[in-house]
Amino acid sequence: MVKQMKAAQKAARKAIEATYFGTLTVTVHQTVKDEKTKLTKSVDVVVLQDEPCRLSFEKMQTAVQSESAATIVQGAKIFVSPDISIKAGSKLTVTQDNVTTDYTRSGESAIYPTHQEIMLELFKEYA
Repeated sequence: MVKQMKAAQKAARKAIEATYFGTLTVTVHQTVKDEKTKLTKSVDVVVLQDEPCRLSFEKMQTAVQSESAATIVQGAKIFVSPDISIKAGSKLTVTQDNVTTDYTRSGESAIYPTHQEIMLELFKEYA
C-alpha cells in the first residue's frame, strides 16, 4: 500500500512539473565584509537560478474601494518543487511567457509532497 502511494505521488509530481513553463531566480540581500577594506556592504547574491516553476494568477474575492472606483485585487502564486527552500524577504524573479517580473514572498509556503505553493506580491525593496 505504501509503495503504491509513493508511486502515485511520484506520478502526480511528474504531471504537475510538466506544467512548469516558467523559470525562477532567487536573490537574497546579504551583508558582506570586504577583507581588503574591512568595510561591510550589502550585495545581492543569487542563491537559485533557472528553477522550473509555474506562475498563476487569481482574482481575490474582495474589492478595494478607492475614491474613483472599486479595484479588483489580483493575487499571484508560484508553484515550484517542494525540494527547494526560499527564505522570507528573498527577491523572486519569474520569467514566464516572455515576461519577467520581480516578486517577494507574502507568507509561508504551502508544501505538499508533489509541489509547494508560494503567494507572491510585487517586489518593492528588500525588507
